Amino acid sequence: MPAIKNFTGIKKTLFLLVICAVINFNCFAQRTVANFDKGWHFNLGDAPNASQTKYNDAGWRMLDLPHDWSIEGKFSEDNPATYDGGALPGGIGWYRKTFTVPAASKDKRVYIDFDGVYQKSTVWINGHELGFRPNGYISFRYELTSYLNFGGKNTIAVKVDNSSQPNSRWYSGSGIYRNVWLETTNKIAIDHWGTYVTTPRVSNTSATVHIEVKLNAPVTKLKLETKIFDQKGSIVKTISSTIDSISKQDVTLTNPQLWSVERPYIYKIVNRVFKGDKLVDEYSTSFGIRYFNFDADKGFSLNGKPLKILGVCDHHDLGSLGSALNTRALQRQLQMLKAMGCNAIRTSHNPPAPELLDFTDKMGFIVMDEAFDCWVTEKVKYDYHLYFNEWHKRDLEDQILRDRNHPSVIIWSIGNEIPDQGSPIALKLAPELAAIVHSLDKTRPITTANNNPDTTNKIIKSGAIDLVGYNYAQNDFPKFHDRYPGKKFIGTETTSALETRGYYEMPSDSERIWPDKWAEFKHPGNQVSAYDDTRVPWGSTHETTWKIIKKYDFLSGFFIWTGFDYLGEPTPYRWPSRSSYFGIIDLAGFPKDSYYMYQSEWTDKPVLHIFPHWNWKPGQAVDIWAYCNKADEVELYLNGKSVGIKKKSGDDLHVMWRVKFETGTLKAISRKDGKVVLTQEIHTAGKPAKIELIADRKTINADGKDLSFITVKILDKDGNVVPNADNLVNFKVNGNAFIAGVDNGDATSHDSFKVNYRKAFNGLALAILQAKEKPGDITFTATADGLPSTSVVIKAK
Repeated sequence: MPAIKNFTGIKKTLFLLVICAVINFNCFAQRTVANFDKGWHFNLGDAPNASQTKYNDAGWRMLDLPHDWSIEGKFSEDNPATYDGGALPGGIGWYRKTFTVPAASKDKRVYIDFDGVYQKSTVWINGHELGFRPNGYISFRYELTSYLNFGGKNTIAVKVDNSSQPNSRWYSGSGIYRNVWLETTNKIAIDHWGTYVTTPRVSNTSATVHIEVKLNAPVTKLKLETKIFDQKGSIVKTISSTIDSISKQDVTLTNPQLWSVERPYIYKIVNRVFKGDKLVDEYSTSFGIRYFNFDADKGFSLNGKPLKILGVCDHHDLGSLGSALNTRALQRQLQMLKAMGCNAIRTSHNPPAPELLDFTDKMGFIVMDEAFDCWVTEKVKYDYHLYFNEWHKRDLEDQILRDRNHPSVIIWSIGNEIPDQGSPIALKLAPELAAIVHSLDKTRPITTANNNPDTTNKIIKSGAIDLVGYNYAQNDFPKFHDRYPGKKFIGTETTSALETRGYYEMPSDSERIWPDKWAEFKHPGNQVSAYDDTRVPWGSTHETTWKIIKKYDFLSGFFIWTGFDYLGEPTPYRWPSRSSYFGIIDLAGFPKDSYYMYQSEWTDKPVLHIFPHWNWKPGQAVDIWAYCNKADEVELYLNGKSVGIKKKSGDDLHVMWRVKFETGTLKAISRKDGKVVLTQEIHTAGKPAKIELIADRKTINADGKDLSFITVKILDKDGNVVPNADNLVNFKVNGNAFIAGVDNGDATSHDSFKVNYRKAFNGLALAILQAKEKPGDITFTATADGLPSTSVVIKAK
């Protein structure tokens, strides 16, 4: 049953007929939005005439959206996306769906909203072409009203063309990979993205809320009623005015609750439009009350308090789920970043899914909302430069209109590492793009992410941007004001350290710059040591850039490349690697050791993290690192004997011992003023003896979409993770669920993500269990040769 939501925030349920998907609108509702994800027919490959209503799609595959067909394919060096695009196939795909709209809706307007289709989508309704959108990341809408058979069957067809490859520098995915909605309104209604809420004057005691409402057509003698609700659902203000096509209202709230990263307080506005005494539309908008400032000397402040922006860049894929949006998978990523102390997200390098911004609003993240990866000059042969001149205005306007009410969005980025930044054309394009943004929102600063941020940069020279964005060049940060006096700094993209989770090479106290030569660079196994000692030539280790950022107040903050590993761009390697090594967290969602460095620096949580594992050759010299906070010393013991006390000095972010290996136990104790803060032990692991399953959630929703992420650990007889275990583990599900994806974080694995088995990688693997729609117990079982089977029970409600 598709979820129905109206804009008072109340979710309803709509019954479907079995024969075909039937959207049965509540005829008394002024506005309803029905989730339109269920019951699509799909064909991989071109299908001439599939746009026509009478086309026979009976032999096509049935599926529910969101859907990414590329993630279902085979990894191959021959796929034209190349290893930078994830080495998975693209191609052309078709989607079709038959549905009915009741005859009682004939006096209403009906729209279809696509949150994102990758890429070059063409949409038809009942054989009539509605339009074409080349941008794979933009949300768009078509009106269906004039072409519908009210009371009869209707067929919508979508062609998705991702066949021209390469068109992306990272994994894009293919298909209708975000949600689709069917919306019905009265003839007179608030326009699509038709509200704009700002807070021009804010203090701790008072806030002015400015509300602009736009109707879908010019009319007269209508009444607009606005109610503001607090986070508990209580009405805090009501105001009424007349409206023709546009209305502007100002409301003053006393003692407002301010939105912040620590306490992200959300208000809601409900606008109701009346014609006489008749309610014709109702529309709700969530918003937050906050004020912020970027100061050239003092950096960033939120609600009058200094705040360092501690951000990460992330691409849109969800690991083994590909680009197909799943709200629980997205939430899990953000929860892990929040626990690390991260307070900001850069949407690299495109408009995000709407759900990401809903989460960042509610969870307290600052967002740099990015538009383009190129303008008129290509980075890869078939990228957006082919469409920029025709589509950039429409796409940028749609992005700003959709996202401008989100309190988490603090910065607009109009481009990443634009090839035109050194060209005179940037003197024209940068002000043009900035003007488009300012025509729709003047409340946020604009930046670009510049990989050549020197004085030859024509984007910066144009004066169009408010924040000077630096990609890398960390050694130039301290002298920023020598280059740009009075300007404001943001580290738009930084670091690019390289690591493989659970893999270590020694010695660790010298820096490795990889690749030294692109064409010739090779290293056995295509892995990278997880000590923070390896970086790309243009970047730095994790510690290096953070030490600089934390030292200077005028450096408002930075965005690390990247929070999570992502599919594609396997720097420093090429094939057979197919995913990145940049992440602080690996592709499966397992933290690398650097995660705990940031956690020790960015949170108040006591941290003691020692690594690596303790399985080495007898007598081998092993470097032991420890990240810690809230302590002035750490003492290390080997089999009960002290190896020595280490203290951080100066700007140190870790301590280190070099210890000759002997089988047994490493024990670290952190102390503050002689008192124990934390203790951690690492034991030499024996042979694999058993499997442990840890579900992140043992109760999930029986809604067809909810997930339980199950960590698979290979343990010895004493319960220690076997650090080099690579056992093949098979999975079985009994109950109303299925395996949505499997992974292990190995960037070189070519096994499909869509199977019921996975080899452990450095002792760990992951299985993602997805609920169906029937409640009940789900038993997930793991087996491996020579090991006893084990199970975990998940309850679907």
